[in-house]
Amino acid sequence: MTSSVVQKPALNYNVDEIRRDFPIYDTEIYGKKPVFLDTGASAQKPRSVIERLDKYYSSEYANIHRGVYYLSQLGTQLYEDVREQVRDFINAKSEKEVIFVRGATEGINLVAQSWGRTFLKEGDEIILSRLEHHSNIVPWQLVAQATGAVIKVAPIDDRGNFLFDEFEKLVTERTKLVSVAHISNSLGTILPVDDIIRVARNVGAKVLLDGCQAIPHQKIDVQALDVDFYVFSAHKLYGPTGVGILYGKEDLLNAMPPYQGGGDMIRSVTFEETTYNDLPHKFEAGTPHIAGGIGLGPAIDYVENLGFDNIMAHEQALLDYARERLPEVHGLNILSRADNMAGIISFTMDNAHPHDIGTILDQDAIAIRAGHHCAQPVMDFFDVSATARVSLGLYNNFDDIDQLVDGLHKVNRLFA
Repeated sequence: MTSSVVQKPALNYNVDEIRRDFPIYDTEIYGKKPVFLDTGASAQKPRSVIERLDKYYSSEYANIHRGVYYLSQLGTQLYEDVREQVRDFINAKSEKEVIFVRGATEGINLVAQSWGRTFLKEGDEIILSRLEHHSNIVPWQLVAQATGAVIKVAPIDDRGNFLFDEFEKLVTERTKLVSVAHISNSLGTILPVDDIIRVARNVGAKVLLDGCQAIPHQKIDVQALDVDFYVFSAHKLYGPTGVGILYGKEDLLNAMPPYQGGGDMIRSVTFEETTYNDLPHKFEAGTPHIAGGIGLGPAIDYVENLGFDNIMAHEQALLDYARERLPEVHGLNILSRADNMAGIISFTMDNAHPHDIGTILDQDAIAIRAGHHCAQPVMDFFDVSATARVSLGLYNNFDDIDQLVDGLHKVNRLFA
């Protein structure tokens, strides 16, 4: 039952109209309309993205960059147009700084294996944070093992805040790289990335930001940030799976060796010698996910047409509402309590394991995430094996939160 105390904020944001753009809301699960609260894992797709993919596969499909015939030339133009669209979207200086990858995971691995193995040496320091996704931990462990570099970890407090003062103490003249999430996927903590970059710059260290959880929620300007590398995945930005973006400063990318070898990343090949292609193609070996790249275009159009100021205001109102309503549930413990947060809430319940919570909610077509969220160091810090996680998107509404709370009351009744 909806609390009579909490007032839902009035916003100039027509979420009902927005939901009509997403076909998932035309469906039913177990005879009920879906309540999708797992956007942090992967976002639902608007019709414009789905229709763009269908059109490409139906009437425009061909391999790109190599053919002289019409369909190949068309596909190449469509694909490269999106590269330029991404450049403008994140305000990179040049399309040469926009590398298509399979996702943020591949983007981080590319930087680790190319830049890291080339420029890191024994005793150099890599700083990560306790909040990192495994994809921003394991690649650096592999590089540290190969080069003799040392990993240091910036801590958090029991509310999930990034402890900037403690991070600053870790930075030394031997610090060569700081690689952190822009926003934590497990807790929703927004890291003070401007200050992190400023401190890294003081010792000449490079900075990589994992932007997966930031890119759908706020405007990103890589030049204003002065970040060296920025990665994100299209599927969290309401676009297709299997495609993502690595932004890197042009001088750094030029100095890095290729990550993979194959077609498209070469100028000429003999058995004696290979000459590599120019940026950005030097890092794009083989046939890419052409449709995914093209499908990213309308996803960017969609969020830009809504406006990030509007999206942020709506999601903040939902987050505030959820944080007021969830404590009504007996025995619910919220881990996500940072001072500066995005629309992610991780919690546990005294009477039920997160997997049981997720299973019971699913019976009412409520989708949340349950598990360690590929962030086991965060779980270890809070001494839990898993949490239930709610992550908000631009299509969620206040009724979604009300149904979630009703579902959690049901969990309590079943485990009483």
